[in-house]
Amino acid sequence: MSWIRERQLSFLERLTANILKAGPMPKHVAFIMDGNRRFAQKAHVERQEGHSQGFEKLAETLRWCLNLGIHEVTVYAFSIENFKRSKEEVDGLMELARQKFSRLLTEQENLEKHGVCIRVLGDLTLLPADLQQLIAKSVVATKAHNKCFLNVCFAYTSRYEIANAVKEMAWGVEQGLIKSSDVSEVLLSECLYSSNSPNPDLLIRTSGEVRLSDFLLWQTSYSCLVFQSVLWPEYSFWNLCEAVLQYQLSYPSLQKARDLHREDQALQQMEADRSCVAELLQHRGNGEPMDAQSRQKELLNYTASREERVHCFLNTLQHKRDTFFSRPGRSEKRLKEL
Repeated sequence: MSWIRERQLSFLERLTANILKAGPMPKHVAFIMDGNRRFAQKAHVERQEGHSQGFEKLAETLRWCLNLGIHEVTVYAFSIENFKRSKEEVDGLMELARQKFSRLLTEQENLEKHGVCIRVLGDLTLLPADLQQLIAKSVVATKAHNKCFLNVCFAYTSRYEIANAVKEMAWGVEQGLIKSSDVSEVLLSECLYSSNSPNPDLLIRTSGEVRLSDFLLWQTSYSCLVFQSVLWPEYSFWNLCEAVLQYQLSYPSLQKARDLHREDQALQQMEADRSCVAELLQHRGNGEPMDAQSRQKELLNYTASREERVHCFLNTLQHKRDTFFSRPGRSEKRLKEL
């Protein structure tokens, strides 16, 4: 009888997925997978078993997402703050990560078949050298895949990410790759760990906690936030459907807010470019007034040169990051100060 029940459930899942897909669907969903430790306590098992079951639930949830046409998922796997937990728990989580990334490396054929690209976002130099190497191998091996994307935030907090993006822009100015006037909200977004991904449409946190815990603070400004009471290892397809339905109900207001924000960003950049051109003309000042057509030409030339500078800077920044993945584990930071 159990196989009949499974087939019925599968049919209901497909039917529900088809109904949901008649409305606007999120393309990118982020998860704060909370509740593993409480689940372990509830189930009277070791804390490590709770984390292990949480990893298994992620694999199942990714399948549900693909069935719903959601091709990008970002998960909060390990916060920098988690280093403050007991040594036993941190060591256990590092070992679990080793096991999961090692398993990924044995499933290359399957990952290639489904076009799964794995990205790991965070300060990976905080991790043990051997884990850095496993992560780097997984990232490099799937880099060319482009059908679906799994972004794993590991040794990550959003404030750390934003501060790092500011440092990257300062480095670009110091190196003469960009000018201080090129720094903008849009450029900062391009310097984040998540720059290769669109912002999440939907963020889900389980376990009943109603906070973001320093996760994707910049990226979720215009996302639908859903907080669910279920513990992560007990998450179900129906919980996911409920979250998607909430996204669909809020979609019109979210889309309007995003459009207005994009328009505001474009206007801010245009005003910044005009201000820079006016300053350049003032310094150049030959005493002769410039007509509107000449001013417009100067503005277009300046905008083109700024875009070229920014493009070259971002390419250099990407190369710097790629270099880490080709030579991981060569430096390991002390964690005592965290």
